[in-house]
Amino acid sequence: MIHSINRNGLLLAAFGLAATAVVALTHAGTKDKIAEQKQQQLIATLDQIIPAGSYDNQPHQECHQLVSPQYLGNEQAHQAFVARLNGQPVAIAIETTAPDGYNGNIEVIVGVNWQGEILGVRTLEHAETPGLGDLIELRRSDWVTSFNGYRLEGEQDSRFGVKRDGGDFDQFTGATITPRAYVKAVKNALIYVERNKQQIVNAPKCEVKS
Repeated sequence: MIHSINRNGLLLAAFGLAATAVVALTHAGTKDKIAEQKQQQLIATLDQIIPAGSYDNQPHQECHQLVSPQYLGNEQAHQAFVARLNGQPVAIAIETTAPDGYNGNIEVIVGVNWQGEILGVRTLEHAETPGLGDLIELRRSDWVTSFNGYRLEGEQDSRFGVKRDGGDFDQFTGATITPRAYVKAVKNALIYVERNKQQIVNAPKCEVKS
């Protein structure tokens, strides 16, 4: 009886070790591919919000880490990517968080040129309600393109709000909370960039994940 229990225990342990080894090998085999896919997605997003031909570096390779709970939504480090022309910064793509979305955080990236004009805005991640709040995705509507060309006219610029609050931006039928949070996050990101342009390009570089 004891020998049988010991034998079964060894078999279970061997099975567990084998399963762990398979998971580890699978992770090792897919980690690089996942990282490459994320890198390509990042490059594609940056291409959408910073016009080609306006820079001559590789913005995704000049990544800086920023922390500003007041203007970037939470205490986490956010990334900013700097576009340069002839060595001089001409645009910044900055990640920010809208912490007050209907279903939690909305992750956003804002492209802005050195003069403060919005070049493009895209949604990176969200959990908003399908069919309502997900209109912040470009594949669902062109609402995010309504930011293009705007420039902050002072930190109290009332245009940066939904129309229900007296601003310029459409709310969604049945889902005002989502666009309200989104517009606020974009405005705060603009304020942060305007106040800290030089500090951003001199901020610590992003950690390279292995």
